[in-house]
Amino acid sequence: MTTPVRSASRHHKRPRGEGQWALGYREPLNKNEELKKNDDGLNVRQRIIDIYAKRGFDSIDPADLRGRFRWYGLYTQRRPGIDGGKTAVLEPEELDDRYFMLRIRIDGGRLTVDQLRTIADVSRRYARGTADITDRQNIQLHWVEIESVPAIWEALERVGLDTTEACGDTPRVIIGCPLAGIDADEVIDASPQIADIRSRYIGDKAFSNLPRKFKSAVSGCPAHCTVHEINDVAFVGVVNEDGERGYDLWVGGGLSTNPMLAKRLGVFVAPERVHEVWAGVAGIFRDYGYRRLRHRARLKFLVNDWGVERFREVLEREYLGYALPEGPAPAPPRGGRRDHVGVHRQKDGNFYVGFAPKVGRLDADRLDRIADIAERYGSRRVHTTTEQKMVILDIAPDKVDDIVADLEAADLPVHPSTFRRQTMACTGIEYCKLAIVETKATASRLIDELERRLPGFAEPLTINVNGCPNSCARIQTADIGLKGQLVVDEDGRQVEGFQIHLGGSLGVNSGFGRKVRGLKTTAKALPDYVERVVRNYEKQRAEGETFAEWVQRADEADLR
Repeated sequence: MTTPVRSASRHHKRPRGEGQWALGYREPLNKNEELKKNDDGLNVRQRIIDIYAKRGFDSIDPADLRGRFRWYGLYTQRRPGIDGGKTAVLEPEELDDRYFMLRIRIDGGRLTVDQLRTIADVSRRYARGTADITDRQNIQLHWVEIESVPAIWEALERVGLDTTEACGDTPRVIIGCPLAGIDADEVIDASPQIADIRSRYIGDKAFSNLPRKFKSAVSGCPAHCTVHEINDVAFVGVVNEDGERGYDLWVGGGLSTNPMLAKRLGVFVAPERVHEVWAGVAGIFRDYGYRRLRHRARLKFLVNDWGVERFREVLEREYLGYALPEGPAPAPPRGGRRDHVGVHRQKDGNFYVGFAPKVGRLDADRLDRIADIAERYGSRRVHTTTEQKMVILDIAPDKVDDIVADLEAADLPVHPSTFRRQTMACTGIEYCKLAIVETKATASRLIDELERRLPGFAEPLTINVNGCPNSCARIQTADIGLKGQLVVDEDGRQVEGFQIHLGGSLGVNSGFGRKVRGLKTTAKALPDYVERVVRNYEKQRAEGETFAEWVQRADEADLR
């Protein structure tokens, strides 16, 4: 369903200065909007194939290089050797390397063994063996040269993968529960709805020029693993009073430098209606979204200004043409962690086995080894999670112990420590042009140190490490959220470090982490800090008290 742009009624008018299309304001108000008006980002694919891949990096139009390439998952990498103090000072062309990060889109986190092997082969041939799992279920490669991109696309597309709208002002990957269709406790299998949205709208020029990125989640997971509270649009599995299974609709979540939790519209969406409701929400964002200032262009700002009643009214009247019935709120998330690590029974009597790559970092050889292990034990499916982890499905009961042993031997633990299981990190300064500090190696060292110092600690504890303020690693919703910045050490030198957020959480008591005035640490002193605060928690916690609950009542001195 392609939603036409409609003029707003007088009741809904806002100042034209926000650049909202529905109010008749079509002239671009910044360079990004001008770039998109000049040429749709989806059109860059053919130029990459016909021109840039043949003529090389120096032939690339700057507007494509730093703009439209994102519509196909391509970002220039950070040039090596540029320290974090220069991130916000240098011009883009000074930060650019001649290599690219390439993001492979994996909707719902669903991969076959053949697809995993193809990614491994592409990584080995064209990306120096790199592979990172993101917290949105994608896999990112690095060191990609523009000359290789058409061959990469051909290889991926042969097995049903692509990079279309993996980045850019587009509907990015649709996240879903990696156990959809097999979890014995799931409310509804959302994989048909994800596939439906994907096939209808991804790559459709009706939605390829949004004000900013648009993040979607569709899931019936009883653990709420798709973190619906922080997506632009989310469909959460529910059962209504008539016993029908469908979805509760949430809109306007997002983090970055101005975090907001999504809001329930209070409606029940039948499975067959999901695709058109998704298109309606995306259409509102396209037509009414703020296009003047990039930092206010996410859907959350519109939802916050309008409120849920007005948003629902516009959705139903102008985009759907019918009223949505009232619906129930989702049940509280199933107890425990949201990551699906460990061994668990499927509804068919087989088992799934979730394991923990360290901070999502893998390589081509490890991807091949994962595929080998899955295939050896009869599985054709390896899925990614929203916590930078992976799950092998369909393991027969009598093969569980052996596959666990093989994964553990490959340093892919099925029963990891809390620190290995619940620490994640963004790309960081190694490759990212926005980053201020290094993240992956820092987080890996932190895990090793905490395992050594606190071997008996087994409580849930999320540690999210981010290289800049943009919160790709969801720092505000972590028990310990670490925002990369330069800090002054005890010798007065400026070094890599982190501002600390404490006690963020999603679920029953969703909320953002507490910031204690002046609470920072150097990267070097990070293990000392985390050990200290975790030991304080262990000493003071009440029976059943979570870290986030303790933080809310703890004295500031015990958080330092």
